[in-house]
Amino acid sequence: MDVTRQNGFTLLEVLVALVIVGTALGASLRAVGSLTANSDGLRSSMMATWSAENRMVQMRLSKQFPAVGKQTYDCPQGDLKLMCEEEVIASPNPRFRRVEVSVYDQAAPERRIVKLVQLVLNQ
Repeated sequence: MDVTRQNGFTLLEVLVALVIVGTALGASLRAVGSLTANSDGLRSSMMATWSAENRMVQMRLSKQFPAVGKQTYDCPQGDLKLMCEEEVIASPNPRFRRVEVSVYDQAAPERRIVKLVQLVLNQ
């Protein structure tokens, strides 16, 4: 009796290959999702820094010695709704004031995105 052998893949080999490809695709999707989340966080951080720096520059250009106290105001950047909290603190040297600008996302006001600190000189 002449037995001819056919070449090809068995069903088991095809299923194992599909499991391996599926696992690789799942890992790829998780990696892409992680990169997207990191990108959004970096964008928010960059825009929050711009808002805080804008306030510091306004203060520097006004050449006015800021009054001690705390104030909160909206400071949006692009489509990102941000809230800035500015606190002016007296320093041991009466010619200086410490200015702290903290920026929060209005959607999650308990999470501070960035905080900038600057000393202002009374000229």
